[in-house]
Amino acid sequence: MKIIVFEVEEWERRAFERLEAEHQIQFINEVLTQENAKEYADAEVVSPFIYSDLSGDVLRHLRQLRLIATRSTGFDHIGLEYCKENGITVSNVPVYGDNTVAEHVFGLLLAISHNLVEAVDRTRRGDFSQKGLQGFDLLGKTLGVVGTGSIGTCVIEIAKGFRMDVVAFDVRQNMELASRLDFRYVPMDELLSMSDIITLHVPSNEKTRNLISDDAFAKMKDGVVLINTARGDIIDVKALAMAIGQGKVAAAGLDVLPEESAIREEAELLHSVYHKKDYLETLLFNHILLRLRNVIITPHSAFNTREAVERILSTTVDNIASFSRGEPRNVTSKGSE
Repeated sequence: MKIIVFEVEEWERRAFERLEAEHQIQFINEVLTQENAKEYADAEVVSPFIYSDLSGDVLRHLRQLRLIATRSTGFDHIGLEYCKENGITVSNVPVYGDNTVAEHVFGLLLAISHNLVEAVDRTRRGDFSQKGLQGFDLLGKTLGVVGTGSIGTCVIEIAKGFRMDVVAFDVRQNMELASRLDFRYVPMDELLSMSDIITLHVPSNEKTRNLISDDAFAKMKDGVVLINTARGDIIDVKALAMAIGQGKVAAAGLDVLPEESAIREEAELLHSVYHKKDYLETLLFNHILLRLRNVIITPHSAFNTREAVERILSTTVDNIASFSRGEPRNVTSKGSE
């Protein structure tokens, strides 16, 4: 098969070596886009990360395509309906870094609770003043965990190490887990109203899009801290910016933003502004958040440890090898043809 791997770093290529005996592999540093898709019309398998465009408008140029092996857990960047209608199988990496992302949650939270970014910036300038650096303990704080899947579970385990009280919301409650880890499930409104810190661990879909909006912020405690390492569109960024400005949200730690791919490339940002009017306001508030001192934003890097990426690559290669044997694994969508 002709396999094209997008968004790949030099060291990552070694993981695909065991496929080279039976398949032709091409490595591309860039993302797949509407503009370059025709160059890869002969691809039978593509392996993107999350920034490539795999909408139907792009995939229609890949007439030989049989498998999309995304190197991610989420697959909201893929046109699944087009894949189903055109016989394209989609596989993902269901588990690779539960602990990795959960550790990043607490990296963001500790940076906020101890004012680490400001403290480091000051001392680098030779300023050892303590003024304005007073933080807060995690001990005894109530952590609201929205989504108790594998990552949410790891977050709860770590929170217990900090001796935090934990409440959680999930549409599928795991009472055995709640008993074992000593937390309790509550309705979403109750979680919003009682949590000192809220962390989000749900997928992006129609039900979760803008889950945290003006209405949700109105129900939160004054001075709440919000952490999001899930997907950017779970939070209405305009509502978040307003809540920060009003003091409802004291601080936020974000590893994801809506339309973050547009922010990564200035040319793409301009393209988005002029072609999709809904992007303009979102991008504006993204840039506002980037400049607020009580907002810490990382570049969708919660997953990015050596160990987690190696697990992603290993699973992706297994997905491709299994598909080539007629035994597809980790299938999220299977084409109807």
